[in-house]
Amino acid sequence: MKKNLNVIQIRGVKGLIILGMVVCCLIAGFIVFPGWIAMHMWNLMTVFFPDVPAIGCIQGVLLWGIMIASYLAFKKEKLVIRIKSPKGLSEEELKAVFANLKKQGKEDKFIQSMLKAREAELKIKNAEQNTPNIEVIDENKEEVNSNNN
Repeated sequence: MKKNLNVIQIRGVKGLIILGMVVCCLIAGFIVFPGWIAMHMWNLMTVFFPDVPAIGCIQGVLLWGIMIASYLAFKKEKLVIRIKSPKGLSEEELKAVFANLKKQGKEDKFIQSMLKAREAELKIKNAEQNTPNIEVIDENKEEVNSNNN
């Protein structure tokens, strides 16, 4: 079981303001500042080559983006981004979790209801595995069909 789980909770307007500040700082630190440096490097080049036009900060950010995109496109090791759906717990892990819950929740009604629901789920699962497939006939459906005729 994974025990090193980090959860970030955003609570209220204060949390949204802090989130906005963090996003702005990341954008400023990884996009705008390197773009500003790229702009000054380019404008320094205009001193030595008078035919090259000077650029502003937005063009510097675009130049920085082009440099990063070129680096990622031409580097030897490929950048791979994988998105996986999280795996559920295995039966052994679930049994361990519910065993711990039984130890902790002798008096807690919420935990007791969770344990009862899990036991009912296991009984249903075991019953499905032990019995052959049984076709269930919906009586209401037959009544609807007989009314249509």
